[in-house]
Amino acid sequence: MWFIVVALALFAAACSSGSAGTQTNAPDATSAESADAGTTSDDDTDTGAESESVGATPVPLPGPTTTFVPALEGPFDTSGGATSGENEAEVIIDPDAGDNRPGVLTQLAWPTDWTRRTVADWDEFLAGLGGSDPRDGIPPIDMPVFESVALASEWVAPNEPGALVQFGGETRFYPLSILTRHEIVNDAIGDVPVAVTFCPLCNTALTFDRRIDGEVLRFGVSGLLRNSDLVMWDDATTSLWQQITGEGVVGQFAGSQLDIIPTSIVSFAQFAENFPDGASLAAESGGGRGRYGRNPYVGYSSSAQPFLFNGDVDDRLPALSRVVGVDLNGETKAYPFDAIASERAINDTVGGAPVAILWGGSTSDALDQERIGISASIGTGLALDPVVDNQTLTFSPAGDDTFSDAETGSTWTVLGVATDGPLAGTELEVVVHRNEFWFAWQAFFGADNVYMS
Repeated sequence: MWFIVVALALFAAACSSGSAGTQTNAPDATSAESADAGTTSDDDTDTGAESESVGATPVPLPGPTTTFVPALEGPFDTSGGATSGENEAEVIIDPDAGDNRPGVLTQLAWPTDWTRRTVADWDEFLAGLGGSDPRDGIPPIDMPVFESVALASEWVAPNEPGALVQFGGETRFYPLSILTRHEIVNDAIGDVPVAVTFCPLCNTALTFDRRIDGEVLRFGVSGLLRNSDLVMWDDATTSLWQQITGEGVVGQFAGSQLDIIPTSIVSFAQFAENFPDGASLAAESGGGRGRYGRNPYVGYSSSAQPFLFNGDVDDRLPALSRVVGVDLNGETKAYPFDAIASERAINDTVGGAPVAILWGGSTSDALDQERIGISASIGTGLALDPVVDNQTLTFSPAGDDTFSDAETGSTWTVLGVATDGPLAGTELEVVVHRNEFWFAWQAFFGADNVYMS
């Protein structure tokens, strides 16, 4: 595992040079000169040129070449979001917790309310980053800039993966080449503040509504890990939050649950084809195009053991194999990538609700080879709600990355967009799911319910 330790040390050092300073220089959405200046630096010769050199075919994309910056200062609709204390019964109250914490937490002089926690064993928290205050040692993006599909195609390879968020009538793509180096994007979609998050060690991409009790939180990287998963912190109370679940685990908000917005991991080509008018997170949000496209976790997904994980792993699946993990109506179920790839369409129910698990594409692995654009293909697996107009559709493969439903004979893409037939133009809703590694899924959700083909 030495190569991962070295990679993470170099990664943290690189990130520390590109935090708030670079983000405040984001191009003005109304200035073409600023946008151009932001994309023609001396460093902007890395990922795009390399992708072309290995034969990547640019995606033909319509639409204007524009950038925009969300309204990050509001005004926000503060009437929505979570209510604190949803799981208050799970909170452990320990008045002596300030003295009982293990060494990795004792050295943290944070104003966190350590007397409140949902994690029984303090030793589950490990230091992912060193120092007495590792918060935002991996810097989140607080001033995201977005660009049209056409602009993004100049530097994002067609098979590169990203987090796809469809919410409030908008569709946004967040390249994992950016998220692996920042892990959190504090964003706003319309009048709703959101946090788009990605934990590279668990391969979990999740989006959260940042509102709780009428307050808007800003999330950061705490530098702590639990079961190898990112532990976030908020700027209002310094409470600690588990990224893979969105649960408050320590502090004032322990026992609270953030609202989760469905998120999928798909390829840029799939995003561009299905949503040509969508927006993609621009490299200028962080450090410019030359900084992204390389994987700081070389060889991680093909290794045998997860990093900084001390738990047991159910041996029915390799620890770092991927699953589509569905958590619906209080029931959880994991669908191994191998099983989905074999069947391509799985019609099932979870928590009494129908789900369609679809598979396709040549999405690359962001956590294996050094250059993400030419990394091994792992495909796209996602969970969709198959109910349209109160009718549950049953899907089967119909061709290369296309599907048909038995009820209407319409043709669908793997992202759930109907392209032909009676339902042409219909888009299926995404079910909350994760594409995490098996070890992470079973650590947080158990291994009792696994789909086997």
